[in-house]
Amino acid sequence: MHSFLSRANAVAAYALSVLACLTFLCFLSTLFIDYRTEASINTIRTIVKSISNYNSDRKANDLGHITVDLRADLSPLFNWNVKQLFVYLYAEYETSSNSLNQVILWDKIIRRGENANLNFKNMNLKYYFWDDGNGLKGNKNITLTLSWNIIPNAGCLSHVNAVGQHSFSFPDEYTIAKQ
Repeated sequence: MHSFLSRANAVAAYALSVLACLTFLCFLSTLFIDYRTEASINTIRTIVKSISNYNSDRKANDLGHITVDLRADLSPLFNWNVKQLFVYLYAEYETSSNSLNQVILWDKIIRRGENANLNFKNMNLKYYFWDDGNGLKGNKNITLTLSWNIIPNAGCLSHVNAVGQHSFSFPDEYTIAKQ
């Protein structure tokens, strides 16, 4: 006869195997869902300032200020396997010193059951739009993109870009700060 501990071990191992198989089947049931949706992004106001660095041996850097309108309905992305969304707005641009620059300007975590309809008008950005030189002034091709990571209950962490981007340009002159 088997002892109580060996029987408990067999039951626990069997239960763990069944749960692992069920979790894998849950992952497979949402693997091929298309999580893209349309987003509308529009810039309202764009200015660029030259901010001197605290170190006197370094040059001044560009600081961009943007006010945006952002609309996207992310509620269809939620299903039983989506726990939350990490949504972020980022800018992508090219300068003479770097062929690809990406800066996250705004982010938000949306949990299941919360309002997933983004409708912001004249929204100021959450993070500073710094450039490590003078790449913002007069830059004619800056692209804003809304993206999100899907945090599932079971499965892979997905990275999805929204359908629709917005391109804009910064002014050719620096804005003088009010004294």
